[in-house]
Amino acid sequence: MNHISGRWKLGLLLALSTAIMWGVLPVALKGVMETLDPFTVTFFRFSLAGVLLAPYLWATGRLTGFPTLLSLGLGGQLLLAGLLLACNYGLYIVGLEKTTSEAAQVMIQLAPMLLLVAGIWVFNESFSRLQWLGVVSFVSGLGLFFNHHADDLFVTFNDYGLGMLMVIVAAVCWAGYAIVQKFLLRQFSSQQTMLVFYVIGALVFLPFSDFAPTQDLSQWQWLLLAFCGVNTLIAYGCFAEALAHLEASRVSAIIALTPLLTVLIVQLRPIEGIVAEPLGALSLLGALMVVCGSVTAATAKGQTTATADD
Repeated sequence: MNHISGRWKLGLLLALSTAIMWGVLPVALKGVMETLDPFTVTFFRFSLAGVLLAPYLWATGRLTGFPTLLSLGLGGQLLLAGLLLACNYGLYIVGLEKTTSEAAQVMIQLAPMLLLVAGIWVFNESFSRLQWLGVVSFVSGLGLFFNHHADDLFVTFNDYGLGMLMVIVAAVCWAGYAIVQKFLLRQFSSQQTMLVFYVIGALVFLPFSDFAPTQDLSQWQWLLLAFCGVNTLIAYGCFAEALAHLEASRVSAIIALTPLLTVLIVQLRPIEGIVAEPLGALSLLGALMVVCGSVTAATAKGQTTATADD
């Protein structure tokens, strides 16, 4: 608390900027995937993020720790975390292609929830009754949100069900990545490790990328692709800076609004090429319960976690 600047208005603005960036991201990805396949889009995301981050780290003198960062002992942890993050990005965007922006954004909230629960065993963290109540609200909210897709998920298991399964596995991968990242952050900054992860991700998706369709991208799609690439850098930068001006619990509460923002963007303003999730009263209630459950579980002890694939 002593490290909080007290500039709560700036912290609020930064946290809201992060939530908006992450809320818009799946919609932008959908727009680009009208022409490019998911793997090519993901390659561009990793590559552009790395190209933008590397000069910044060099200019600020933060590349000096890389010989230690790439040592044999830490190399294995870096590779594992990088591969898990690459799987998270890849599975999420493939799942997004098969479902809708709202559905993918609501389901990926499972990632920080899994990290919170995993902290009980991995980091010996305590979990209050109020936090368990948040978990129950979260799980119940998921059931309500997807009530109209019960047949897709459990009976016929069509493309929609497969897409949701991929997003769930993406959430598990992100939780695993975040656990390894927590150990790495004991010695290095998040920006140093993220540069390594961006390189790993770009190398993983390069062999599966098809660059020929890029000539068919419209000017608007090029802008969307660029936005997808810089989204992670801007969003995480705003997130980290928000923590310097506002309590972590309040930042968490604001970030948890991300899925609601995605729902509002798609439902209130029809976008060409974007199929909106058919949401009834129960689904909307479910989305609200997911958000409330996330806020309760993450903030009951003043803890915070970042959103997956953002």
